Amino acid sequence: MIQFERFQLDNGLTVLVHQDLHTPMAAVNILYKVGARDEDPEKTGFAHLFEHLMFGGSINIPSYDNPLQQAGGENNAFTNNDFTNYYLTLPKNNLETAFWLESDRMLSLAFSKKSLKVQKQVVIEEFKQNYLNQPYGDVYLLLKPLVYKTHPYQWNTIGKEISHIEKATMSDVKSFYARYYNPNNAVMCVSGNVQPEKVFQQVENWFGSIPSGATLDRNYPAEPEQKENRTLLVERDVPQNAMYMAWHMPSRTDENYYTCDLISDLLSNGDSSRLFQRLVKEKQLFTDINAYITGDIDPGLFIISGKLNADVDFQTAEQEIDVELTELKEHWVEEEELQKVKNKLEANLVFSEISILGKAMSLSYFEMLSKAENINNEIEKYRSVSRENIREQAQKMFAEGKKNVLYYKAKQSS
Repeated sequence: MIQFERFQLDNGLTVLVHQDLHTPMAAVNILYKVGARDEDPEKTGFAHLFEHLMFGGSINIPSYDNPLQQAGGENNAFTNNDFTNYYLTLPKNNLETAFWLESDRMLSLAFSKKSLKVQKQVVIEEFKQNYLNQPYGDVYLLLKPLVYKTHPYQWNTIGKEISHIEKATMSDVKSFYARYYNPNNAVMCVSGNVQPEKVFQQVENWFGSIPSGATLDRNYPAEPEQKENRTLLVERDVPQNAMYMAWHMPSRTDENYYTCDLISDLLSNGDSSRLFQRLVKEKQLFTDINAYITGDIDPGLFIISGKLNADVDFQTAEQEIDVELTELKEHWVEEEELQKVKNKLEANLVFSEISILGKAMSLSYFEMLSKAENINNEIEKYRSVSRENIREQAQKMFAEGKKNVLYYKAKQSS
């Protein structure tokens, strides 16, 4: 069980502290409740752009990285559909350096023309390199708008298109920052060899005077029920044909989320999983195949992706995957097979929360979802998933008219 203490500043900043006396280090995680789903459909990629801008200097600190490195620390960040996460580790004796750095960029970024120009260019190059010029790089630029027609999950965190970042103005980014980068839209977790009362005092000192922002109305358009299968065929200069299949699945806070996660593991977690054994090893239809979930806060995606062997056509490959899904819908999974998957997942969960940074990230995430205490219920929720749950969820999720398929065809060499 992960124990922690919580308090909230008058400006709305939620602070969690987990004490671990077995390390000389401390971790600070700040989660801002802003992701790609919060963007204007005509100005996408801003949450990810800010992940870069936040390291471009704040009002009193020209360089974020230099002071942190001098204090023996390191840092990074990531953005997804639902939130943006900034994290660092450093020796516990230098913890206030972290508070100084994080409070100043929460108070006010520098917003220089140079920084905006540089970071826009960095993101544009990332878009080109990772999504346009890399084999299979544009898969989710194609798949997501096929699956989502209304909800803002229809675009990637990198954005819909490069022009949205190219056209981003100083006014645009200042407005985005003023709306989302506020203490009442953030969760901070401090983990490590720290004294909670002292941390609370320090956080009050460094963050207490930062004004809170406006109360946000998060009213995302709901995705209508899908009633017919959708397909998209593209041809690209890639080594081999690939196929990506997606179905809508419950949200992260839905009880059926845990069932979907276990179904993905039954299908493809390891060499003994169903898809690997039957479609890679026995029938040799795919060189590799995976099933996974997006785990989004709003209803997300269950995805099966695979690269086809040279002599296998899309129709045959898809039919064989459908056979495996029908097996899940029509027959009980063996208790032993389900328990094996649960044991593996439980071990991964425990391992992911060993480090102080892992705990800080997880506590922040669960506090954003509902409340941080729920982190201690995760294993039990997976344990309680039954064979009946697996079959019922498979029948519902993989029902006729719910499938989306991207056929990713390799160009034939002339």
